[in-house]
Amino acid sequence: MDQHGVPPGGYVQLLTPDGDHVESVTTADGITYAVDFTDEEYRGLYRDLVTVRRLDAEGLALQRQGELGLWASLLGQEAAQVGSGRALRPQDMAFPTYREHGVLYCRGIDPIMPFGLFRGVDQGGWDPDAHQFHLYTLVIGAQTLHATGYSMGVTMDGRTGGTDGEAVIAYLGDGATSQGEVNESFVWSGVFNAPIVFFCQNNQYAISLPLERQARAPLYQRAGGYGFPGIRVDGNDVLASYAVTRTALDHARTGQGPTLIEAYTYRMGAHTSSDDPSRYRIASEVESWKAKDPISRVKQFLLKQRIADDAFFGDVDEDARKLALDLRERVLSMPDPRPLEMFDHIYPTGSSLLDAQRAEFETYHASFDG
Repeated sequence: MDQHGVPPGGYVQLLTPDGDHVESVTTADGITYAVDFTDEEYRGLYRDLVTVRRLDAEGLALQRQGELGLWASLLGQEAAQVGSGRALRPQDMAFPTYREHGVLYCRGIDPIMPFGLFRGVDQGGWDPDAHQFHLYTLVIGAQTLHATGYSMGVTMDGRTGGTDGEAVIAYLGDGATSQGEVNESFVWSGVFNAPIVFFCQNNQYAISLPLERQARAPLYQRAGGYGFPGIRVDGNDVLASYAVTRTALDHARTGQGPTLIEAYTYRMGAHTSSDDPSRYRIASEVESWKAKDPISRVKQFLLKQRIADDAFFGDVDEDARKLALDLRERVLSMPDPRPLEMFDHIYPTGSSLLDAQRAEFETYHASFDG
């Protein structure tokens, strides 16, 4: 990575950190990436980015105040999530990790839903089929197996073909690429030409382990070993993230098989609220990435193109503040976690071993009463 945070070999970028718009980019394989949005759609992307960041900040604040057990922040990764989330067609199915709050928002799910999970009162709460967005997966990389199996089912059911066909996207982080499940998913998807896109948000750290300690070659190049293409995109560029994801999904739905997208971005905050990033990275690195902030570059673009004015930006900030305040009030009204419920919904027909564990835990928990 050079001093400007650009990886060797570059990436697909349609919006520079200074807010300059590149009309199109054609890669070595002859694919051209571009966007054709209306002014209102550009403004909508900015609104998405600001809203998602504000809701994420509220999640961290609530955790610090003891209202959530944990929070996984997306700070810095808004463009990768909003860009890819808006690239999904209504029929596409997404398999998230535990950090895709921006994609969840783009799928029209009530943003309160992840808060129940991190508060410990439910397992997510939304209907995956109603929103084409599966529940969060906390086991690193496991969702790629789920997504691969689902995508093979899409093919077997004949739900692919044309722009009306269904495609699948599986989100993962750079650290997950070291997991066996992820590599198994790549093998199966490549061999069976599954209609799936693997969207890797390379935020430079697998918790505390930097990228150079994870891989000797760029992550997107791994796809070649499994027989399908890989591409790197500027993950702080919402326009490029949209264009690359939409193209990859359309290739998948029309029988052209999987794609691995490496969204080159940066995790501005901690891995989760239980992490202290100051122990393993220097402040100057964080500051250098702030210059590539995904929201500020869209704002600069809107100003340069005279698509938005100060009144618009003020309205967006105020709307996001009100939504976050409403979210806070709703979280505070949630019930406290009910520990015994963690034994529910494990086995459909019950388990004597689980019953014994539940009874033991119930006795232990009751010892704290009073």
